[in-house]
Amino acid sequence: MGTMSIWKDKLTQSSFPSLQSDLTVDVAIVGGGITGLTAAYILSKAGKKVAVLEALKIGEGATAYSTGNLYNMIGSPGLHTIRSRFNEEKIKEVVESRGAAVDFIEQRVKEFNIDCNFVRVPWALFCEDEQGKSFVEKEKEAARQAGLTVTENFQIPLKINTGFTVENQAQFNPLQYVVSLARSIQSPTCSIYEHTKVEDVTEGDVCTVKTSGGTVTADYVIMATHTPKGIYFVHTSLGPYREYAVAVKLNGEYPAPGVWWNMKSQEHYSMRVYDTSKGKVLMVLGEMHKVGQKEHNNECFKNLEQFLRERFDVATVEFQWSAQQFKASDGIPFIGLSTGNKKTYIATGFSADGLTYGTLASMIITDEILGKENKWSKTYDASRLTPVASAKEFLKENINVAYEFIKDRITKDDADKLSEVKAGEGKIIEIDGKKHGAYRSADGQLHVVSAICTHMGCVNHWNEAEASWDCPCHGSRFSIDGEVLEGPAYKALSKLDV
Repeated sequence: MGTMSIWKDKLTQSSFPSLQSDLTVDVAIVGGGITGLTAAYILSKAGKKVAVLEALKIGEGATAYSTGNLYNMIGSPGLHTIRSRFNEEKIKEVVESRGAAVDFIEQRVKEFNIDCNFVRVPWALFCEDEQGKSFVEKEKEAARQAGLTVTENFQIPLKINTGFTVENQAQFNPLQYVVSLARSIQSPTCSIYEHTKVEDVTEGDVCTVKTSGGTVTADYVIMATHTPKGIYFVHTSLGPYREYAVAVKLNGEYPAPGVWWNMKSQEHYSMRVYDTSKGKVLMVLGEMHKVGQKEHNNECFKNLEQFLRERFDVATVEFQWSAQQFKASDGIPFIGLSTGNKKTYIATGFSADGLTYGTLASMIITDEILGKENKWSKTYDASRLTPVASAKEFLKENINVAYEFIKDRITKDDADKLSEVKAGEGKIIEIDGKKHGAYRSADGQLHVVSAICTHMGCVNHWNEAEASWDCPCHGSRFSIDGEVLEGPAYKALSKLDV
């Protein structure tokens, strides 16, 4: 089956114009996901003139591909790891700030009467055997030290070895929330544009944002793009990863509504239920790997399906999709002014917690633009240097980038000639002394593009599950015709006519 996010199932599509002329605003917001729209709401309400510039459709970048979970706790690397890298006060700040972001979302749902299935539910972390027991017990202790009340109320039909629960967390449909929020805040002071690709951002006394439809000048720019577009120092402190999701219908009992994390060795599988046009489903997210660094990633969907079949009476698989995340080397997102910038704000390194952190990022950044003090701005300072806390992951990620950059220039290509590329396959092939990516569609048509990522020159790898060319260095992804799908790259891959 193909891939489609569950959140697009019953979505009332957005409909905003593309930018067709030059524009002057107070703040230009690059990206129309939960980070960008939340910032637009706050700033326009405060009297600032803003423009939201989205390359695709509102919410259909990173926001549309999560599990829709909201919680005080964090995913990777774990709250206890943050405590060990920093201190107990740091995890209290993280938990408190994330809780404030969840409350903010709930307030907007009520303010605009948004129909996005927002509901308060428990969050739980557990393991079924000894495999993940140590991690779970450390997280339980860290949760208590961070000020959370933990219980052992598990409403999921699995045999649990050990675990804990935090009540009053939340779930919603993130895509419907963002689309509805965009409709609610569109006004003369809040312009929202879809299919408006940002091609370059230049900072000066006045910032210039060049788009496919016109140039936007602004006092400030917010890069609400999951990872900053272009080349930023922060990219050296980020690791790009993909995770996969499968949603199934069951013949038997479903878990109660909740955020259910099943710890498996060094990774957790996140489960929840949701009502779709096809009936109630149980979804699971997991199988994480570095972007562009798993050759046969279709097996990730199969592994998740098998995980569910081993524990529940699965009737049918209804949805499957994947999501991208960027991990910060010290485990805490980068939010605020980018290193060396005075007017360009970034928000990145959310790991798998982009809905909560994206909302929090907007709260912090807009306070800074409006001249307000935010008590969490130093916690997430985007230009911070934390050599002790980040050294291990920083070295690991950058050694990996260097390895991928060099490896693909000296290893043999996937094919010697275009005729070797079969229907449904993507292969690297040298043409006129340059590496190209060749994909043959089901009807036999060849799509050939440069294999060199336009961000920093790494060789892209074929993603068989989603039919895309993915950069193994910094996470840029491109379509079969070379268009940028996500990541830091601005420019499309050049096409070769064959």
